[in-house]
Amino acid sequence: MTAAARGARVRELPAGTLLATTVIGSYAVPEWLGQLKNDYCQRRISKSYLDEIHEMAIKAAILDQERAGIDIVSDGELRRDNDIDYLLARIPGVEIPQRAKADYFDYYEARVAHPLPEPADMGVGLGLAADYGFTRQLTDMPVKVSITGPFSLSRRIRNMAYADPADLVRALARLLNAEARELARAGARLLQIDEPFLAGYPEDIALAIEAINIVTDVPDVHWTLHVCYGNRYARPLWAGHYDFLFPAVKDTAVDRLALEFARKGDEDLRLLEQYQWDRGLGLGVIDVKTDQVESPGQVAGRIRRALRFVAPEKLSVNPDCGLRHVPPEAARAKLGAMVAGAAQVRAELGSAGP
Repeated sequence: MTAAARGARVRELPAGTLLATTVIGSYAVPEWLGQLKNDYCQRRISKSYLDEIHEMAIKAAILDQERAGIDIVSDGELRRDNDIDYLLARIPGVEIPQRAKADYFDYYEARVAHPLPEPADMGVGLGLAADYGFTRQLTDMPVKVSITGPFSLSRRIRNMAYADPADLVRALARLLNAEARELARAGARLLQIDEPFLAGYPEDIALAIEAINIVTDVPDVHWTLHVCYGNRYARPLWAGHYDFLFPAVKDTAVDRLALEFARKGDEDLRLLEQYQWDRGLGLGVIDVKTDQVESPGQVAGRIRRALRFVAPEKLSVNPDCGLRHVPPEAARAKLGAMVAGAAQVRAELGSAGP
């Protein structure tokens, strides 16, 4: 079957699918890909060469997810050096004086010296719709696209343009909303907004939620909000609990929360019951901060404990965060264990029915 034919036959999840498995977004970066990214940062290879390498790596990442049995796949975010720069480098008005890096994963030193353009004045988008189109041709599985949220993007920008820093966040949100609408026009129906910096700035939860709601104002799209405690070089950046999210997060216009529980434990599941969160939950069952591979039994146990607080039809299953820093062999094994553990509990739920 040709790539175009595969893309034309998108397989939808059956209605009532329980414990659908997915990824957060990023996939394991092989050592060779990291080295080639560094070569590009040091201008030793061309962009066209790196683009070809990225496409090959994305094909492999999708194949890994399909072979593992993942229900909703991503492109692995393998074009993105980290969770910030891919977008900042494409947003008009964000200045990046020095684009060479010692290591591809480093952040650019970005600044905004003048107010950002409004979406109507941009002319072209940020390119995520084209990325989605490439991925759509490679698989007939449902595809999720993640977008780093405006609050987190703003934390990596030196603001020289806005007297009120909140106005920078809002301006970024409007541009990201325009890009989400481009994705929707391209056929994307599963979008995720990532706010990895929010746990480090809990006092700004109200602003972050205001901005999230600007981004997610897109018809006919299912939105997931992912909030974690950071995943910089496979280490958390912050500690704590998800108390800061509640009850404020109930004001977000999203359909699902995706939170980490494998590394932190499941104590914070109580918050869902305490604050009567009645929408979906993406349950983190795979610890991405370690190469140790979970057993299907461990995954199944984590899912069973979550079912005390979340109805099975509202629960999906994912790693805590992106798999970027997990070695490829371990990433494949972790996804396999996640799928097998979810299948165990799915079978139990089926046998428990009338």
